[in-house]
Amino acid sequence: MDSEISKLNQKIGQDSLFIQDLRREMAKVVVGQEDLINGLLVGLIAGGNVLVEGVPGLAKTLTIKTLAQVIAASFQRIQFTPDLLPADIIGTLIFNPRESTFSVRKGPIFANLILADEINRAPAKVQSALLEAMQEHQVTISDSTFKLPDLFMVLATENPIEQEGTYPLPEAQVDRFMLKLNVTYPSKTEEGRILELMARQVMPAAGKIISVEQLLKARQTADQIYVDEKIKNYVLDLVIATREPEKQGLEKIKPWILYGASPRATIFMIQAAKAYAFINGRGYVTPEDIKAVGFDVMRHRVLLTYEAEAENITSEDILKNIFEAVEVP
Repeated sequence: MDSEISKLNQKIGQDSLFIQDLRREMAKVVVGQEDLINGLLVGLIAGGNVLVEGVPGLAKTLTIKTLAQVIAASFQRIQFTPDLLPADIIGTLIFNPRESTFSVRKGPIFANLILADEINRAPAKVQSALLEAMQEHQVTISDSTFKLPDLFMVLATENPIEQEGTYPLPEAQVDRFMLKLNVTYPSKTEEGRILELMARQVMPAAGKIISVEQLLKARQTADQIYVDEKIKNYVLDLVIATREPEKQGLEKIKPWILYGASPRATIFMIQAAKAYAFINGRGYVTPEDIKAVGFDVMRHRVLLTYEAEAENITSEDILKNIFEAVEVP
């Protein structure tokens, strides 16, 4: 077993070299935001959708567009608005009066990478159309179903401070996002570099680094990363602690939790940890990998009670308690 892990470690080390090239190329455009870039790379390798939350002006959209620039794949940005229709995203039937026939005009959802900008501004019908694409990797137009590309990923942004003209995302849809990334303000040093880089007439641009085929191959390689049974049990303990915290001696947080994380959290945690190990050039998952992705996987899956909201308790506070209490293998 040790020799197999050693060989896998060497293979992952070689196959993940392009990650450094991606980071370097993105750094030409994006200053700092290492946690955001790490999260996007984890989602990219794990094949999961990513929700990015932060106040305006923190380079959420710029970072996602730059990620799309370094991949030789199709990219579409969809600006979500209250008057958006499902047909604006998935496409519609067009009538040809000469031949008296209908033909399908496919919408922007058929690209490899989709930037759903300000996703919480669109109404329920649009969200339901997007939900089918995210979960089933297919789109239904009239009575026909169309498969989406093998490389398909929704990267959504939302603004947490503005509530006017927004629609809360359905919990079922939020649960489909593998990761929820919180973006914070840059440091003074980083903001100085942003000023130097962006206060110009000509904006910097990133070049292509990897093809779709290479990326899909990298996903297959990452899927082979070794996960020990102790790590799997650690993940199960963490997720179940969000539902039954008293079993970990956390009776104090039980009144704050309305619903714990779903089994999807368990699956996504392992997939994300494998991807995190891959982008760090390792062929095996460690408890540190689980801790690195755990908050991003679970922060949007722990629903709070009114008591928690009244006491200004966040899902982050609950997860901190859980990660401190659950024994690390």
